[in-house]
Amino acid sequence: MKTKDWNGQVALVTGASSGIGAATARKLAEKGISVIITARRAERLNTLAAEIRAAGGMVTSIPSDLSDPSKRQEFFTSAEAVYGKIDILVNNAGFGWYGYMSEMTWETAYDLIQVNIAAATQLSLLALAGMKRSGYGHIINVGSIAGALPNQGIAVYSASKAYLNAFTTAIHRELTGSAIHFGILLPGAVKTEFFTSIEKRPFGRRLNMDWVAITSKQVAGGVWFMLNHPRRKLYLPWWVAVSPWVELLFGGVIDLLGPMLLKSGH
Repeated sequence: MKTKDWNGQVALVTGASSGIGAATARKLAEKGISVIITARRAERLNTLAAEIRAAGGMVTSIPSDLSDPSKRQEFFTSAEAVYGKIDILVNNAGFGWYGYMSEMTWETAYDLIQVNIAAATQLSLLALAGMKRSGYGHIINVGSIAGALPNQGIAVYSASKAYLNAFTTAIHRELTGSAIHFGILLPGAVKTEFFTSIEKRPFGRRLNMDWVAITSKQVAGGVWFMLNHPRRKLYLPWWVAVSPWVELLFGGVIDLLGPMLLKSGH
C-alpha cells in the first residue's frame, strides 16, 4: 500500500510508555495513522501524546493495566469507541524476568503470563472481531528470538514468546487469502528499559545485552515494513534468523553451558 492510503487508519499500540511501543506510536503517527496508546504509566503516555501532537500527529492516550483480566475488555471497548474502529493492533506490551526459576515468585510469573500471553490473546480476539466485520486489518505481535531459543534464566519469558510464535503462525494460516494480516516481529536484544526493569523485580538478576542490541526505532521500522509488506514473521536484525538453528544444532552444548552462564549473572 502507498503511504497516502494510511491516512484515516487507526492503530492501537500497547506498552507505549517507552521503548518499542513509544517508537512505534511515533512512527505510525508520522505516517498519518491515528494512534491510540496504552500502558500503565499515565504520565509517560501523556508526555508521548503531547510530543506526537506537537509533531502534527493524531493520538489518544488511554492508560490501562493489561495484567488485570477484569480491565482488558473495558479498555478495548473504550479504545474502539474513540474512532469507531481498530485497523491496526500492535501487541507490544510485555516484560521479562531473569534468574533461577526456583526463585521466581508466582506473582511475577502470573503478571508475566497475563501481560505477555493473556493480554495479547484477548486483544487479538477482540480486534479480529471488528476486522472480520470490515474485512480488513493488521495485527502485529512483538515476539522475541527467545521463543525459539529457550535458555537458562528466562523460562517463563521464553515460554510466553514461544506461545506468541505458535499463536501467530496458526492464525496467520487461518487468514491466508483474506485482507486481514497477522504476523510477528522477532527481534533479538533491543535497547529499552527491558534489561533494567528485570532486576527490579523480586529476585531478578542483571542481564546485560546492550552490546548486541538494536534500537527501538529499528523495531518500529520493522512494524512499518510489515504493515506495507505483510508476512508471517520478520527477524530483526536479519541475522538472528539463525536462532532456531542454534537451538537445533547446539542445544546440547547450551545444556552444559547454561548453568555456568546463569551463575555468572550475565
